[in-house]
Amino acid sequence: MGLRPICYTKPKVTSESGVGFIPELSAEELKENRASQAMERRPTANGSPVTNSVASHQIQHQFLFFRTAPPLSVVEILGPPSALTYLDPHYWDERFSSEEHYEWFKDYSHFQHLIKSNINSSSSVLELGCGNSQLCDELYKDGIVDITCIDLSSVAVEKMQTRLLSKGYKEIKVVQADMLDLPFDTECFDVVIEKGTMDVLFVDAGDPWNPRQETVSKVMATLDGVHRVLKPDGIFISITFGQPHFRRPLFMDPKFNWSMEYNTFGDGFHYFFYILRKVS
Repeated sequence: MGLRPICYTKPKVTSESGVGFIPELSAEELKENRASQAMERRPTANGSPVTNSVASHQIQHQFLFFRTAPPLSVVEILGPPSALTYLDPHYWDERFSSEEHYEWFKDYSHFQHLIKSNINSSSSVLELGCGNSQLCDELYKDGIVDITCIDLSSVAVEKMQTRLLSKGYKEIKVVQADMLDLPFDTECFDVVIEKGTMDVLFVDAGDPWNPRQETVSKVMATLDGVHRVLKPDGIFISITFGQPHFRRPLFMDPKFNWSMEYNTFGDGFHYFFYILRKVS
């Protein structure tokens, strides 16, 4: 079964080892969540998991470590019962059939300044795992119109095509494709961008310091494809919770001739904005 290239759903994430990730919530979700704070119990300082009903929606995430929980106002209680659900394409088709829009890792306004300093209006852009995000809409409104979005879910692709056409964004192309096997010519994009998409590859990675070989193989297949389709001097932008000490060994494998830098954005929890620039 192939892994779909898409931003995964919005669980609260913790694990027995204290690995954790808390997705960004909307103002409405934060308000609703305050009502349930009295029922919350945060993980203890030694990393033991929460023990109330919220814990039934735990999944492992392999990047962001914390030994105490984040503020309770950002705890999300939604999500599938098992991390393996994220690897099931049927889950995403069902989800996108009913969900119209969701943004991972903050909306565009929070990292727009980083986009503008790295992408110009003439750039050809490939977005991995568009799902029901409005990232491409925002890029378009900023004058970047040569955009190709991919997703493995036919439901996501069809709904994205309909939405973009209704807005008159006819230049944006939406294609059903797998990020592990990109169906594009060599050196055809100036920019490849993913926002939370690669994180799903790590839901069953095991030890974050020594991830399973199957996980590494999928990550490297994605990076191989990205590196291949990038033009010389092109850039790969990865927006994620993945910390540099976990991402660097993968991003900077000797077979890739690109440099790496990163910025952070967000309040409380930092999101990482990686820029991998292909050497000409």
